[in-house]
Amino acid sequence: MNPRRISPSRAPFRAGAAAALCALLAGCAGTGAADGGPDGGDNRFISGNGNVTEYKPADRKGLSNVGGEQLDGKAFKLADLKGKVVVVNFWASWCAPCRGEAPSLQQVYDEKKAQGAEFLGVNFKDAKPNAQAFERKFKVTYPSLFDADGRVTLAFRDVPPSAIPSTLVLDRQGRVAARIIGATTYTKLNPLVGKVLAEK
Repeated sequence: MNPRRISPSRAPFRAGAAAALCALLAGCAGTGAADGGPDGGDNRFISGNGNVTEYKPADRKGLSNVGGEQLDGKAFKLADLKGKVVVVNFWASWCAPCRGEAPSLQQVYDEKKAQGAEFLGVNFKDAKPNAQAFERKFKVTYPSLFDADGRVTLAFRDVPPSAIPSTLVLDRQGRVAARIIGATTYTKLNPLVGKVLAEK
């Protein structure tokens, strides 16, 4: 991917955001995870072990105002999904585990959307054409925010995803009920979403 020129007026923000993002995603090695190149090399993702953390309602944290532009160019605000259980998946086309988990995410979405679940991808540090090709290849039908500079991911700093891929399950009040660090599977994600959907 060709480097983008940064205007002087935006340089301080970009530098600050990059530093904060590396702190957020512990283990950010060099520029690898941020490059998001087109060749799909496996050495660019920040690995997680797939551990699941569930949060009791009293311990759940809400999110700051999350929004941005979807891969299709439409504006999106997470607040518009309040009252729904929302699964937020952080992914990139250059991330091999993301490719591995994509069919499972789509399957859970297909099965749970009629019960009130919504899915949202956050496409992290990627090139838009590569991300769109990924969605076509894996037949992803739920929307994704295009997070080229990491601003969207930073909005989750209170319960950080900490790896690419990572998945958060938000309750109907918009609070983080569960977090999966690393790639997920159908058998791991489906019961988590069902459990939060069953909450009153």
